[in-house]
Amino acid sequence: MRDPAPDALDVHEVPSRLPDAWRFCVGTGRFDLALRRDYQESLALVQREIGFRHIRGHGLLSDGMGVHRPYEYGGRRHVRHVFTYVDQVIDAYLDLGIAPFLELGFMPSGLASGEQTVFWWRGNITPPRDRHEWAALVRATVTHLIDRYGLDQVRTWPIEVWNEPNLKEFWLDADEAAYQRLYEVTVNTVKDVDASLQVGGPAISPGSDDWLVRFADFVVERSLPIDFVSRHAYTSGPARHVPFGVHQTLAPPSRLLEQFATPRRQLQGGPLADLPVHITEFNSSYRPDNPIHDTAFNAAYLAPVLAAGGDLVNSFSYWTFSDVFEEVGVPTSLFHGGFGLLTHRQIKKPTYHLYAFMARMGEEMLARGPDHLVTRDDSGRVAVLAWAPVDVTGGPPVDGHRVRLSVPIGSRSGSMSGSRSGRAFLLRSSVSEEKGNAWRAWCEMGRPASPRPRQLDALREAAEPVRSHRGVPIEDGRVHLDVTLDRHEVTLLEITPVADETPPWAAGQDDRRLLGLDDPGDLR
Repeated sequence: MRDPAPDALDVHEVPSRLPDAWRFCVGTGRFDLALRRDYQESLALVQREIGFRHIRGHGLLSDGMGVHRPYEYGGRRHVRHVFTYVDQVIDAYLDLGIAPFLELGFMPSGLASGEQTVFWWRGNITPPRDRHEWAALVRATVTHLIDRYGLDQVRTWPIEVWNEPNLKEFWLDADEAAYQRLYEVTVNTVKDVDASLQVGGPAISPGSDDWLVRFADFVVERSLPIDFVSRHAYTSGPARHVPFGVHQTLAPPSRLLEQFATPRRQLQGGPLADLPVHITEFNSSYRPDNPIHDTAFNAAYLAPVLAAGGDLVNSFSYWTFSDVFEEVGVPTSLFHGGFGLLTHRQIKKPTYHLYAFMARMGEEMLARGPDHLVTRDDSGRVAVLAWAPVDVTGGPPVDGHRVRLSVPIGSRSGSMSGSRSGRAFLLRSSVSEEKGNAWRAWCEMGRPASPRPRQLDALREAAEPVRSHRGVPIEDGRVHLDVTLDRHEVTLLEITPVADETPPWAAGQDDRRLLGLDDPGDLR
């Protein structure tokens, strides 16, 4: 901290509510990974310190969950629907205070029209060979969830039809008409179970935005129900492969916000214009083996997106909460460029702390700028999230970015504990290239593929934000801040008015008295 600069931005008390779209949902690896101990321990940590409301991943209906079980009996084909694993996963989610955002996919092999698959775990991407059997599977799944968890609760769980059907890797030949037929039979089946269940799509990836326009036209022409629209957002360029990973260029983070805004812009003036918009996946890179995800750069890159994304959409879901994730196979080392906020074994990445900092912001938004967000909570605590802007062009490192603010201190009503000229307690928590950066510590440790227990302990300690504190003066109801940020730093400043309870006998106490020496002259 430095003395305030004369051109510090004056934060005025014209508060609005900070949207919480950033915590509505988070992504996960395929559904059956939730049966693993490391996965559940990681999710428990995330829920304690961040607290997402929904979780979305692939594979609810894939073979690994064992829901669709065809068999022959009496010379006829029958299908049994089994929810043993589904119940275990959703029970675990609800116990941790998070509810599913259901994605209906991929195709069970016993119902698939072809053998084309995606990912190391072979999710089938072909349409159903029998739409009536698909409808029966959807009906059985939704009916079971309602019977087990109650209609009122399941009505709050969004149901998304498939994943990225505009890509041939996820839907055979990216057949648009086939997806539209799948949506039609699916939404009609779900709504036949209960009309108030939330169903939407088309969950498209970036780069095929006309898909949404044509999908909207199809829905309207067929008078089909739709409760929300969804798409994904990533800003990385083509993959340049290196052993066990990739490198990619990145567009500026503002491009993520532009993608968030695309659905409402495209649907403006039409019958779907007022529907909720969910970004059901977003990140910098779309690859689960890009080292950018492990870095402080990623946290600083995404900070302005978390601060402003809620103005544009109802939710945007970080892909993913944990590196317990196997799309391209079992990870080769602890840090491997995985999507997760956490590595295996619960090592926190800098982006984890960006989310944890957001969880400590207040509900009132006092100010927002290109490098800061200022909020206040009911107690009068002011929280300032500040970040150093990133350079995606690979230019020389920039250190010493300054954020200068003059913020009001007090409750919503403006009242203060004590006088309007007193002191406040400031707690600062920071992550950067040098602070709270477990990836950097792991590199310096020699990049152990399978760290031993003491190495894991050291990495967990290195992953914690660097914290500092001090008393700051309140002048005419305001605190003046001049914050200098390191390269790729994200910092949280929490400022609370001090109600001084220091007893008279402790006032002015110094180190000489701690040594039992009342007279400074007695110190030898």
